[in-house]
Amino acid sequence: MSSGSPDDVLGAADLLSRDEIRALTRGSNAIGALAVARTWLVIAASFAALAVWPHPLVFAAAAVVLAGRQLALAVLMHEAAHGTLFRARWANERLADWLCARPVWSDAARYRRHHLQHHGHTGTERDPDLGLALARPMTRRSLARKIARDLSGATGVRRVIGLLMIDAELLAYDVGGNIRRAERRPLAHHARALARNVWRPVAANAVMLAALWLAGCPWVYTAWIVAYLSPFSLFVRVRSLAEHACMDRGPDPLRNTRTMRAGVLARITVAPLHVNYHLEHHLVPTVPWFRLPALGRLLAARDAIPAGSRLDSYLDVLRVVSAARRA
Repeated sequence: MSSGSPDDVLGAADLLSRDEIRALTRGSNAIGALAVARTWLVIAASFAALAVWPHPLVFAAAAVVLAGRQLALAVLMHEAAHGTLFRARWANERLADWLCARPVWSDAARYRRHHLQHHGHTGTERDPDLGLALARPMTRRSLARKIARDLSGATGVRRVIGLLMIDAELLAYDVGGNIRRAERRPLAHHARALARNVWRPVAANAVMLAALWLAGCPWVYTAWIVAYLSPFSLFVRVRSLAEHACMDRGPDPLRNTRTMRAGVLARITVAPLHVNYHLEHHLVPTVPWFRLPALGRLLAARDAIPAGSRLDSYLDVLRVVSAARRA
């Protein structure tokens, strides 16, 4: 797929007034803090439910909810990377790093550098996340195999190995599905890099485990690990496919990015914190997450979103990105 000429591309200034953009981009420290606190309260409640009712079905439900909150932490890190989680810069750079990024084995500073390149070159050959955006549908059999790998934990194990290699600087940092070898250095250099980079996610998870240990239920931490290795992988995949897969290749944010409706189940799993309003986010990346629905309503009222750039559900996403057979 390809878009029209750059002269036909509409930006935020063509669709919104200055006053509207000013109002929509107003942030809030209080709402940012509440979003982080609420995410961790759901995590704590999931652990508590499992400790009180240690049943396999409760374990499975807790793992699903925890995976959704792991994705929520990643989305909060994403907000901080744009400077929209908090108004205070130190909170976006430091607080969000420890409370949101490190528990899910991420690094806010490295992510910010990578992700801002994605926004600067979305849908073009210079987009570092282009590998996540299928140009045309995969087969349904291929999608089924990918989902099976996600749920079996195979994708999660591969991700952990990749993260270890990135932390050891054997691979270049990348969240776009590209595997690029870093410059080879002496073994001692890679060992020092691993120690320097991996201690923060280890420390964040050690604090979580210690808190559960003090509460007398350290075993429930296994649900966090299972969530990270299994449903989290699936939720990340579905969210990634929803955003840019099978969209136009070109610089037009109204055609290279998709927006979706998200029901209650989607918000618990693949679409926390209004991440489904992805076209709106790409159009004005400085709009904080809690104002994206308002931006979506404005664009819809002006009939600014092309029909091919919006879907009614995440099931529709899976139908669009898969086909009975490859063309």
